This record gives sequence, structure tokens and C-alpha cells, in this order.
Amino acid sequence: MLLITCPHCGPRPELEFRWGGEAHVARPADPSALDDRAWSEFLFVRNNPKGLFAERWNHAHGCQRWFNALRDTHSDKFVATYPAGAPRPDIAAEDAR
Repeated sequence: MLLITCPHCGPRPELEFRWGGEAHVARPADPSALDDRAWSEFLFVRNNPKGLFAERWNHAHGCQRWFNALRDTHSDKFVATYPAGAPRPDIAAEDAR
């Protein structure tokens, strides 16, 4: 079983967590100023890299808090987890492997 380290609770089994999409996506300052195309791109277009990726996770069956994680999508290895609102750790993709 995959263990995910909640920055608030420590290592827990993956079944306790829910994935929340790409991390660090800024909401538009004035959403009403966007046309339909720009709004749909904000809602639906996300990165899908092979390698290190910043994601949002929720500890749904634990503290129920949101946090961010750096995960290598190639190996499914969690490289780092950090509280929501904290800056992304400076970790190179080569260091993750």
C-alpha cells in the first residue's frame, strides 16, 4: 500500500486521501471579465507532465485538511508534502528519482 505523508498527521495509507487536481493554480482576479474560452481554459486545462508534478490532496478520512504534494507521475513516488498556502519546495526532477 502507498503511504502518503500528511504534513499535519504524518504518514497514512493512501485510502485516507482524495486527489484535488493541480496545485498552485491562481483564480482569475476578475472572472467576469473573461470570455467563455478563457473561463473554460481556467476550469479545464491543466498540465499533465511525466515527472515531478505539484498536486492538491485532501486528508478526507483524517484531519480533513488540504495540502500540496510533489509527486513523480512516472514512478508514483511522493517526493514532498507541504501545507496549502506554503511555497512549492525547490526540488529538481532529477533529485526525485
